[in-house]
Amino acid sequence: MIEAETDRDPDLAVIEAGSRTLRTQGGPPQADVPARPADPEVDKALREVEADLATRWGETKLEPSVSRIAALMDVLGQPQRSYPSIHITGTNGKTSTARMIEALLGAFELRTGRYTSPHVQSITERISLDGAPISAERFIETYQDIKPYVEMVDGQQEYRLSFFEVLTGMAYAAFADAPVDVAVVEVGMGGSWDATNVIDGDVAVITPIDLDHTDRLGETHAEIATEKSGIIKQDATVILAQQPVDAAQVLLKKAVEVDATVAREGLEFGVVARQVAVGGQLLTLRGLGGEYPEVYLPLHGGHQAHNAAVALAAVEAFFGVGAQRAEPLDLDTVRKAFAAVSSPGRLEVVRRSPTVVLDAAHNPAGAAATAEAVREAFDFTRLIGVVGASGDKNVRGLLEAFEPIFAEVVVTQNSSHRAMDSDELAAIAVEVFGEERVQVEPRLPDALEAAITLAEEEGEFAGGGVLVTGSVITVGEARLLLGKG
Repeated sequence: MIEAETDRDPDLAVIEAGSRTLRTQGGPPQADVPARPADPEVDKALREVEADLATRWGETKLEPSVSRIAALMDVLGQPQRSYPSIHITGTNGKTSTARMIEALLGAFELRTGRYTSPHVQSITERISLDGAPISAERFIETYQDIKPYVEMVDGQQEYRLSFFEVLTGMAYAAFADAPVDVAVVEVGMGGSWDATNVIDGDVAVITPIDLDHTDRLGETHAEIATEKSGIIKQDATVILAQQPVDAAQVLLKKAVEVDATVAREGLEFGVVARQVAVGGQLLTLRGLGGEYPEVYLPLHGGHQAHNAAVALAAVEAFFGVGAQRAEPLDLDTVRKAFAAVSSPGRLEVVRRSPTVVLDAAHNPAGAAATAEAVREAFDFTRLIGVVGASGDKNVRGLLEAFEPIFAEVVVTQNSSHRAMDSDELAAIAVEVFGEERVQVEPRLPDALEAAITLAEEEGEFAGGGVLVTGSVITVGEARLLLGKG
């Protein structure tokens, strides 16, 4: 019987990404988050591109339509049609799942492109080739290549292309130029009108759907699923993670309408067994072609095990397992790929004594999954939270999910204009935790220092720790402050 766990990973995260040169040998990607360019001239040019992009609508301002990105694809010669794609949507787990899919495809000697968002530290993270961030030089070159066409489309449309639409165009152009064997594409928001939805994914992946972005996507699971079902295309294969019943009904109905083939977690594939291991967990996965025992995944939490099952089924479907061929994928290759998966900003340990962990959970479902994973994987006797959240999120729900595992919480804010004011966040935190358990430090460096000091009160050999969470931006800035990237 396949294990039926429902706590799922909220995904936010980092992008592993790529290089323009051909690999000399196959294998899963291994990369971290890139730092600023060492060359001052390159760094200056990258900052100019970033400043230019910043003049456009940000990712939270939307005009739900694919008309602008479709027009850009037309003038660029439809680059997104030059390679097959795996398209990923859902509320939680998208980036982690995308990274696993990329690792598996790379291990089977395919050249991959991956597009995901948001970035943790560097904008170049968003576009991957072969599992390593594209270089700053290549990012600048790609932007300069498509800029005249972007400006052409801007002049023809009611609204200029947005920040996310331009980046999407850059990714599709870079993948065609590489060229890649397959693109792994994560939606920005929703599905039907998301800028990425000018591809026809051979495989459509729907990670767990929960309530997030309700002002734009709908206030129920079914309404949100309706938007996300837009990535399911004619004759595609749909890989469905475990879903709320009303969301699953919507997704299955859409699959029937477009004659898509469906594989459902818990029925056609899933997690058979898992056990905690040093640095991660040991899994037995059931795929579309059979069982894959003793798969080591160096990531924590049941939600990541489920993401692994979804990723494996997606890659099996891409290779025709369960349809054109009955035999499973090569077990040793699958094991090698999963063993090399990394996910910066996802329960990532960045310091010891005391242990400091970063996790980009940003909604209640994600926070609940993270809290459960912390209980399972870490032996903290006293855990201090550092929370900096965005003002447009369900912050109370996020804090309530973390309340059982935090002895105290230090509330702060990141540098984004979307960040919730630390005093406003503190007022909510006091209602959830009580005044005696809340400390306010508006500056993130001060918040980290305060949390580490509180954790050290347990003593050098005790189990004090710090979890930094609430936003991918908070995690990215903390990562830099703590010397990563």
